[in-house]
Amino acid sequence: MFTGLVEYLGTVVSVESGPVGASLVVDCGFVAENVVLGGSVAINGACLTAVTIDGPHLSFQVGPETLKRTNLGHISVGNRVNVERPLRMGSELGGHWVQGHVDAVGSLLARESSEEWDLVHFGAPPELLRMMVPQGSITVDGVSLTVVNVLENGFQVMLIPHTLAVTTLGLKKPGDPVNLETDILARYLWKALDHLIPIHLRQSAEPNAKP
Repeated sequence: MFTGLVEYLGTVVSVESGPVGASLVVDCGFVAENVVLGGSVAINGACLTAVTIDGPHLSFQVGPETLKRTNLGHISVGNRVNVERPLRMGSELGGHWVQGHVDAVGSLLARESSEEWDLVHFGAPPELLRMMVPQGSITVDGVSLTVVNVLENGFQVMLIPHTLAVTTLGLKKPGDPVNLETDILARYLWKALDHLIPIHLRQSAEPNAKP
C-alpha cells in the first residue's frame, strides 16, 4: 500500500527485454537505502519487487501483464520515473490509499499553464471515468491528485509548482502515456452497486449521461 506522495524522481539506468517480461534498473537515490531485497517499490505508480540492490540502483523484474497494463512497457534508458516506498504502519497518510495496481494507461491530452498552476487534462477509459467524481482522488503515474472536473473523454486536475518540479508530471507532453489508478473506495463501491442497481440506473449515474 502506498500514499501517492512521490519521494524521489528516479532515472531509468537500463531496460532489458527477455523472453517473458523485462528487467528494469532504476537509480532510486536515497530511497534505495531503506529498501530490502524482495521489498516493494512503486515505480510510476506500479508496485514492483526489488530483486537486486546495488547502492542507489534497484533492479526489478517486470512481468508481461505489467508491461501491457502500464506505461513501463514504453520506458527507455534516461527516462525519469516517480519512486515511492510502501506505507509503514503508523506513518502519516498524506495522500490517499494507493495499491500500486494500475487500472489502465491514459494519456495527457492538454495543459494550460499559469504562473502558479497547471490545469492538466488527462484522457481515460470510460470504465474508469464512472468511478471519478470532482474533489475525489485519482493516482496519475503514482501521484495522488484531486479531480477538478470529469469530462466525456477524461478528467482535469490542477498541479501546483511543487508537484511539477518533483514528479514526472512536470515533464509530460500531450500524447505521453500515464498510469491511472482509481480510488480504491470508489472502485469497491461501484463493484457492489453493479450487482444491486438496474443497468438503466447505472448508466444514468455515469459522467455526462444524457437523460
